[in-house]
Parts: sequence; structure tokens; C-alpha cells
Amino acid sequence: MNYLRTAILLAGLTALFMGVGYLIGGGSGALIALLIAAGMNLASYWNADKLVLAMHEAREVDETTAPDLVQLVAELAHRAGLSVPRVYVMDNPQPNAFATGRNPEHAAVAVTTGLLQMLSREEVAGVIAHELAHVKNRDTLTMTITATIAGAISMLAQFGLFFGGQRDNNSGLGVVGTVAMVILAPIAAMIVQMAISRTREYAADELGARTTGRPDALASALTKISAAAEAVPNPTAERTPATAHLFIVNPLTGQGMDNLFSTHPSTENRIAALQHLAAKIGSGAGPQPSAPGYPRRSGGPWGNSAGRGEQQRGPWG
Repeated sequence: MNYLRTAILLAGLTALFMGVGYLIGGGSGALIALLIAAGMNLASYWNADKLVLAMHEAREVDETTAPDLVQLVAELAHRAGLSVPRVYVMDNPQPNAFATGRNPEHAAVAVTTGLLQMLSREEVAGVIAHELAHVKNRDTLTMTITATIAGAISMLAQFGLFFGGQRDNNSGLGVVGTVAMVILAPIAAMIVQMAISRTREYAADELGARTTGRPDALASALTKISAAAEAVPNPTAERTPATAHLFIVNPLTGQGMDNLFSTHPSTENRIAALQHLAAKIGSGAGPQPSAPGYPRRSGGPWGNSAGRGEQQRGPWG
């Protein structure tokens, strides 16, 4: 994982934040923006996971309220060599999931009810393993802080419409510069935010697929989630677009363009990479496990033991 590139991208977000402050209030505005950015980074380190979970109205579940889901997460975490994260469910018909937390010891995995209803057990395992890969790679802190700062840049830029720029030697570039920043700063923040997300998705796909030994199940899950994201709206994500890159598939548009304005690599490219990995695993020395180490039983909450994906009531309610 290219942590130097991530550090540069995060520094770019902070610089953008300061730039907006400079155009609004000159040198003092830039200083204030820097202090705010530093404070946001510190606050995000400790509390961003709680904020993100609250934004998406996620509720924590346990062995009593969702035993099958919690057991699946626990066994996949053990496979990945991780502490068992907290488990949350979002009452949302769009199938999707994300992970958050400042480190592997303080992590959380959140899935939607739509994910549990639409995917087979093996596919759900693939999705959870992908999110645990983000935890293991320590992506969650970076991605959550990025969401916080990117959203703040957009909000701060809007203040420029009301306060305008200054024209003296110690201030910003005036009204024209302020208007330009109002337009360009959120776009630039979005580009940096998306670049951070896209560089990490392929690595999480691969590690997650290796954790379960089933690249095909994760590829199938990505296909279903991507198709559903185009048809099933996610109003909560629409209200907080700065968090879109946290999800396994873009919850806002479901578009597949692998370009600068996409929060994720294209689903087609991700599936192709997983198919390549499946070919490598298949040609390796010795068989791979067909599924993670959860108990096999018929009539489970994500379909029967053959993984045909029969939609049954999930383990959350």
C-alpha cells in the first residue's frame, strides 16, 4: 500500500482547505482554516467512526440480535488475524457495506439489510472479508478522515458566496477568485477523495478474496451490488455524499466509469482482477477452501448451504 501517496493526498486536502480560507479571509483566513483542519484531523481520529455510523443510522448488533451475522464476522476476522470488530446493520434496501475505525483494534463493519436479503451467504462473506481487508490494511482511518475533510471543504467554500474575497495585499484574490474557489474547491476535494478510495479497492478485493478463498463469490457480490445501486436509491448516502467512497460500491450512482470522477474502480475491472486471482488460486499447489469457516447448515439467513441465494429473513430483526 502506497502510504506516501496517501499522505500526499491528505496534505492536498488540507492545502485546499487552507486555500478556501485564504480566499475568504486572506492570510488570517488561511491560518484559521489550518487550525480547523488540524482540529478536524484530531477529532476525526477519535470520533469519525461514530459520526459516520450515526450519519447512516447504523445500529449495533450482537450475538443475541444477529447471531449468524456476528458469528460470520468473527470467524472471518479470526481468519484475517484481526480482533473482532463491532458489527452494525443499516436499515436500507440498497445492498452495500463499509468499514470504519481508527485502527484494527477499534474497527466496525456495517452492512445494509438489503445486502443480507439479496446476497447468498458466500457472497456476504466475500463482502465482509473485503471490508475486513480495509481494516487490516489500515485504510479505514484515512478514508474516514478524507470524508470528513472533503465534506468540510465543500461547506467552507459555500461560505465564500456570502463573505467574498478581499483585495488588499494581505488578503485573498477578490470576488472572482472566491467564486472560482467556490466552484473548483469541492471538485478538487472530490478528485483527491476519489483517488484515495480507488487506490485501495483493488488491494481490499484481493485480500478479502484470499481470506475466504472464494474470489468468485466476491465477484458475484460486486455484480449484484453494482446492478442494485443503479436501481435502488440510498437517500442516507445522498444526504452525505462525502462518505460515498467508504462503501464497497458507490451508493450514489452505481456508475462504472473508471476515471477521475468515480469513487471506485469500475466493477468490470474489479471483477476481471478477481477472475485473474481465481485462476492463480486454481493453479496453486493444493486446493483452496470453498468457503470461510462458518458452520454449514441448510436454511441459513443468506440462502441454503448450496449458496443459491434464496431470500429469507436476515438475522437482524
